[in-house]
Amino acid sequence: MSNAQNIAAVAREFQIPGESLGATPYGSGHINDTWCVVSSRSGVPVRSILQRINKNIFTNPVALMENIQRVTAHLAAKVSGETDSDRRVLALIPAHGGRAWHLDADGNYWRAYRFIDRAHSYDAVETVDQAFQAARAVGRFQELLADLPAPRLHHTIRDFHNTPQRFAAFEQAVGSDVAGRAIMAKCEIEFAFANQSVANILVDANLPERVTHNDTKFNNVLIDDATGEGICVIDLDTVMPGSVLFDFGDMLRTTTSPATEDERDLSKVHMQFPMFEALVRGYLSSAGRFLTQAEKSHLASSGKVITFEQGIRFLADYLSGDTYYKVHRDGHNLDRCRAQFKLLESIINQEERMEQLVNSVQL
Repeated sequence: MSNAQNIAAVAREFQIPGESLGATPYGSGHINDTWCVVSSRSGVPVRSILQRINKNIFTNPVALMENIQRVTAHLAAKVSGETDSDRRVLALIPAHGGRAWHLDADGNYWRAYRFIDRAHSYDAVETVDQAFQAARAVGRFQELLADLPAPRLHHTIRDFHNTPQRFAAFEQAVGSDVAGRAIMAKCEIEFAFANQSVANILVDANLPERVTHNDTKFNNVLIDDATGEGICVIDLDTVMPGSVLFDFGDMLRTTTSPATEDERDLSKVHMQFPMFEALVRGYLSSAGRFLTQAEKSHLASSGKVITFEQGIRFLADYLSGDTYYKVHRDGHNLDRCRAQFKLLESIINQEERMEQLVNSVQL
């Protein structure tokens, strides 16, 4: 059976109405495999999203899908009655039999979502308004989930943003050097050790636990094509207990630089202060209603922590032979690491001004 036939067969396991017209790979995610499925309903082409969950990363797909079911149902109830409410929350398409996932004969877990039309994600921010809108959407996402009923969500990746543990894993990767690459990353390894203290900032801050997204890259917010509004937060695999600062820090990391995450020309990588200001104002316009003063006071430093964390994760994966992130060229993870560390330097150089801005914004 060809790959196209296999995808078509999997799509038929879900309650996707209409006649299938085909499927094509979709998106730029590093972890799961994603296809856009097109079907004909009364002669009109309609799109759905089909994803194969990466079991190597998400070792308990059933728990992951239980989280997503609970979160999407709660969000849908909270936005019910709003304009375009069906475009503001991801909606799962159930498999035949009613479950939210399909388990194939090879042991792969699959899921399907309704496609959100007339909105796009962007791998790199283009305007300050996009930054404002993305941050506002993430803040509202957190706010809407603040009253998610018990029980506590599952941890889909344990200690995902435990930066000291990430640093320990990096140290182990340096010591093992299983791919024989440490010599090629000598400068980056030295930089990581010189900035080790950054890893403890948020863990030591004793911040409240919230329901958070934990992977708020800029391209995980859909921007409405017509209005420019940040309309929907997507990629919910890592929604679990965490700190709101994890989310804001990752927005800062992925939104303030004009360069992509794997930019090789490091002269293009820097934190643009106007983008940071837009993030702060957008985020506080929605999340400010529930944040504690301690959370607000760490907004600036959160970007430093998460950028450092992501840099050492890319570096550890490079040293380990590229076992976690998808790579598309030799040294791809090292390129990603270098871009993160260059951005971190830019954040550190502007940190005092960043903190002054945060303190000036009234909740």
